[in-house]
Amino acid sequence: MQAPLRKTRLWDLPIRLVHWSLVVLLPAMWWTAENDNLSLHMTLGYVVLAIVAFRIIWGFVGSSNARFSQFLKGPGAVAGYLRGFFSGGPAKAHAGHNPAGGWSVLILLALLAAQVGLGLFALDEDNVGSPLTSMVEYDTARSLAEIHELGFNLILAFVVIHIAAVLYYSLVKKDRIVPPMVTGSRDLPDDVEAPRIAPLWKAAVVLVITGAFAWWISKGAPTSLEQLNQPPPASMEDFM
Repeated sequence: MQAPLRKTRLWDLPIRLVHWSLVVLLPAMWWTAENDNLSLHMTLGYVVLAIVAFRIIWGFVGSSNARFSQFLKGPGAVAGYLRGFFSGGPAKAHAGHNPAGGWSVLILLALLAAQVGLGLFALDEDNVGSPLTSMVEYDTARSLAEIHELGFNLILAFVVIHIAAVLYYSLVKKDRIVPPMVTGSRDLPDDVEAPRIAPLWKAAVVLVITGAFAWWISKGAPTSLEQLNQPPPASMEDFM
């Protein structure tokens, strides 16, 4: 017999904002790159940098179900979950990410962090560089630009898999996992422990830190006040 259901506050506001911000930003990053709007592309890249840095820190200090220690499970737990998942039975309720979904969060964060990092040192075919491009050799910067382009294709493939999994949950498992990411709440069995939600002031502190970090990177990671007042090099000619 199934335990009685209760409405549970599941996802905190920071997690939901991170999720939906990336939903908007990833297509925008693709569009700006395809249309050679590199100025806007880099600006959006700093925003992604701040968001990814925020999510990583939030994974240590945020709400209980946002913490890596809570949703990153061992191989046995993941294998057991997948066996149950594909057995055809109903989806087991989790107060957060399931064992497989938890690792997908980490993989996506790693891909995004790597993609942003590559972009910060890359140099495009028109010799337009990023704030940190001058820290590497020309050939290295060009190679990083090519890897940066391939990296987005990898992220796109991962997103397609993620969307397919969401559709499978919704249509086959009859588990509507998207609405809770909008409202923040869902009905869970009484025997599932509700997550501890972190206060918003803590998220504000983390946002200030990560926003300041992204701004510092956008200035070329200056080490002095004089450098801070100078714009970062926009092309190879500025620092050759």
